[in-house]
Amino acid sequence: MSSPGINGDPKPPCLPRNGLVKLPGQPNGLGAASITKGTPAVKNRPCQPPPPPSLPPPSLAAPLSRAALAGGPCPQAGGPASALAPGPPAERPPLATDEKILSGLFWYFSACEKCVLAQVCKAWRRVLYQPKFWAGLTPVLHAKELYNVLPGGEKEFVNLQGFAARGFEGFCLVGVSDLDICEFIDNYALSKKGVKAMSLKRSTITDAGLEVMLEQMQGVVRLELSGCNDFTEAGLWSSLSARITSLSVSDCINVADDAIAAISQLLPNLAELSLQAYHVTDTALAYFTARQGHSTHTLRLLSCWEITNHGVVNVVHSLPNLTALSLSGCSKVTDDGVELVAENLRKLRSLDLSWCPRITDMALEYVACDLHRLEELVLDRCVRITDTGLSYLSTMSSLRSLYLRWCCQVQDFGLKHLLAMKSLRLLSLAYFSQHLPRCLVIE
Repeated sequence: MSSPGINGDPKPPCLPRNGLVKLPGQPNGLGAASITKGTPAVKNRPCQPPPPPSLPPPSLAAPLSRAALAGGPCPQAGGPASALAPGPPAERPPLATDEKILSGLFWYFSACEKCVLAQVCKAWRRVLYQPKFWAGLTPVLHAKELYNVLPGGEKEFVNLQGFAARGFEGFCLVGVSDLDICEFIDNYALSKKGVKAMSLKRSTITDAGLEVMLEQMQGVVRLELSGCNDFTEAGLWSSLSARITSLSVSDCINVADDAIAAISQLLPNLAELSLQAYHVTDTALAYFTARQGHSTHTLRLLSCWEITNHGVVNVVHSLPNLTALSLSGCSKVTDDGVELVAENLRKLRSLDLSWCPRITDMALEYVACDLHRLEELVLDRCVRITDTGLSYLSTMSSLRSLYLRWCCQVQDFGLKHLLAMKSLRLLSLAYFSQHLPRCLVIE
């Protein structure tokens, strides 16, 4: 109760200070405030609340509500227990199984480490098997890994549910046959529409198997065939689909000019073509259509030994919008062919002339004068390039990556020309360790 004022009016209670108020007395008397000996008289204090009471141990008094500690109205003593005690704190999962924490932590591990961590427990596997942790990765499955041998000696195709849970969009199958591919299609849940890229290496796939694969797997838009010697050009004619935008064919002995004709006629939306074929001639490079001239931006001709400068003429006229061109291992291409490239393919950002032994410093002058957008230049094993050629390249303001491995005629003076290239970020060298004694050589 408040004490009377001077004029008989009730004296207003003291305002709370620091969020504390005088607490009502508890039934056991432990919660009441008192003035001890030596304390100044209350009348000499300007409207100040008494000090906060000493709270009893939890076993002697009920816990205070959050409203009481904040200066709000206090529940009356003897009220229901639910009004005094706060609700139990929300239970949090242990840190080792907290999905939010694990989702952030697992980004710091490599793909191989994630495969090991997924075997720790079900909680970790549930987090790690989200597709976001595996984007951009391609599983490599060998033929012997596709089957489990049963006690009776029979073979059973492996369970691929773990791959489906991680949402892989591409697979690389090594050493498989037509039957293996059919089993893969039947047992992988996402094979019909979910697989976007397929790579077959050192496999015995035939024309019939290639046709079945591309007919059943309607989502495939990127196809790679490497070391597959059992399919023929007729198989390409019967199986290639217009939906394919990226094709890579290498070390397939049955690929020649007619295969390029099939590619040019059946793949109007082709954006990338990588070809390593020893029997492709200049004539085949004239088969590309006008539509491919607009859509194709990357062409890699790797170790096409029969390609000459006439083939380069066909390329620059058929595919004028190229941004990446590789003539690596095309040993018959000379400086005149590089001049044709520089004059007609002004959009090039990447040019690979490695293993072209007829390329000289004159070709580098053409490149430096005309290819103003070029960012990457590969000259590995161009043994006729000298310091003069590097002096031409030093004037290129856009070049960011330069590969000069095993260019044996380049010396210290030529490398000094490159110091003026402010845009250069990557310089790949080999054979130069004796010329650059202060540089760290990374093998």
